[in-house]
Amino acid sequence: MTDFSQHAEAHVYTKQGFGTPLPVEGNVGLLIVDLVVGFADPATFGGGNIPAAIARTVDALALARRNGWPVAHSRIVYADDGSDDNVFSLKVPGMATLTEDHPNSAIVPELTPAEGELVVRKRVPSAFFGTQLAPWLTQRAVQTLLVAGAVTSGCVRASVVDAMSLGFRPLVLSDCVGDRAIAPHEANLFDMQQKYAAVMPLADAIVEIEKSGRTVR
Repeated sequence: MTDFSQHAEAHVYTKQGFGTPLPVEGNVGLLIVDLVVGFADPATFGGGNIPAAIARTVDALALARRNGWPVAHSRIVYADDGSDDNVFSLKVPGMATLTEDHPNSAIVPELTPAEGELVVRKRVPSAFFGTQLAPWLTQRAVQTLLVAGAVTSGCVRASVVDAMSLGFRPLVLSDCVGDRAIAPHEANLFDMQQKYAAVMPLADAIVEIEKSGRTVR
């Protein structure tokens, strides 16, 4: 488990009862949030530790495939004619350039979805809002949802909050998520661990999944 005990304000959260462990329970799935070309490129929307997160997510995806866990990916995709521009693209105008066929909207080659893996297209931070992700996961009886992707403080966090709100148990893979700046990355990992999710590196997540009684290949 990621150790946030040295965080300057950790004692406040502990005193108030935050940060209760969230054990793995039930079937496991993997959600990879917005690991697309534009977020891998520091000249576009990337930077920080996103490249390292992509490299580690390659391992998480291979693990999920070996074990037959449901896998979902998300992409930000706006209409070519701008007809579905919204507040998100007003705040970050470059988001509207992420159209269906724009290279920056494509999932990075090393994480190319396989047959049977869901790809959801979204125009807001959360991979759940206005998509078929929740019913797709429910149909496959997923309870614990491993989360990888970018960026930690934005689309990852929004997806984790919605996952929790919908009754899934989010487990954020701390070495598989990244942000263009490290301070918001670390702050949001801390906050998600306190309120919404389990947060730990992939290696620790494997141990926790095995503790739950599931064999991990």
